[in-house]
Amino acid sequence: VDYDWVKNAVMMKKIDEENVWKLCEFVRAERTAPLEQVFAVFISNKNRTVPLWKQKSGRGDHPVIWDYHVILLHVSPQSDAMVYDLDTVLSFPCSLQLYGAKALRSDYGIKPAFHRKFRVIPADVFLQNFASDRSHMRKADGSWQMPPPSYPPIHTAESQMNLDDFISMESSVGWGSIYSLNDFLHGIQTNQI
Repeated sequence: VDYDWVKNAVMMKKIDEENVWKLCEFVRAERTAPLEQVFAVFISNKNRTVPLWKQKSGRGDHPVIWDYHVILLHVSPQSDAMVYDLDTVLSFPCSLQLYGAKALRSDYGIKPAFHRKFRVIPADVFLQNFASDRSHMRKADGSWQMPPPSYPPIHTAESQMNLDDFISMESSVGWGSIYSLNDFLHGIQTNQI
């Protein structure tokens, strides 16, 4: 896969969800991997305060506190699980083992309000159901926080905006499955996701 092309094609700052949607679309169109091995992973919690290390906007060894973050995960039975995170200073892609150790670390010693949850959504389900009208990218006066991508907003026949259903870590909402940090990492290692 030409990862530089993927990284530079349509990737925009501050809209991880659309970048991951575009990566899923790329995998489906180019058949770079079986789509059933690819997942969108939303990282958040009920407080929307999740620390991640090794982020481009971080300073030194201090975490960035995101309201949510989105990565692409490729799980292949023949090789290590790989993480595609356009905001990390780690390699692109990066093994889940390295990403877990350096970017996710552990919830041990972190206040419960900062414990991470993971919503894991199969790529085909994400492509079929995700919608964003980009309203979360606007300031109170209606102007853009940053210029939006040149392509039209992603929507489905049923929805113009359902981003909160993906960010939510309530199992009764949205698509995919919810995991704690330990369950997420253990589930990938044991092929239980």
